[in-house]
Amino acid sequence: MEEIRDNLIARIAEAEHEGWLGEVEGLRVSLAGAEDKLAQISRRAASKLVVLPAPTLRTEP
Repeated sequence: MEEIRDNLIARIAEAEHEGWLGEVEGLRVSLAGAEDKLAQISRRAASKLVVLPAPTLRTEP
């Protein structure tokens, strides 16, 4: 997803340079969607973090 975002940023820069204003707007919409998806992934990853205690070794009696 990060590669898609980076590609969209590069395509926006190219479209701006070429003066393709309609293309720029469409790419910005796609970029907003990609950034939103990355934020969702980040929130999900953070909410599923589980801290477990360190394991202990049992000794046989």
